Amino acid sequence: MIKVSDIAKKKVSELMTEEGFDSKNDFVRVGVKSGGCSGLSYDLKFDKKKSEEDKVFEDNGIHIIVDKKSFLYLVGTTLEFSGGLNGTGFVFNNPNANRTCGCGESFSL
Repeated sequence: MIKVSDIAKKKVSELMTEEGFDSKNDFVRVGVKSGGCSGLSYDLKFDKKKSEEDKVFEDNGIHIIVDKKSFLYLVGTTLEFSGGLNGTGFVFNNPNANRTCGCGESFSL
């Protein structure tokens, strides 16, 4: 399960609308890819379609899809949004990460 904070829900809905997506019917695709200073980095984008291989979740009114490989790294993660002095953007609070980089965009297990 991946959770979505209230602030992230609001920002996701705004951005989906701006980019021509419907937060009630379309998806937020969350994934993990190789790269970043800690070895793995997060990937987030909007999608209108899901595949048979995707795991589908809904939290706080947001539909999330994750490919099976990425799911293993993301179980229990909360998607949040930060607008603080260190930068603005989505933040992944991942309990599985043993180490994260300074910017929070990559991690290792």
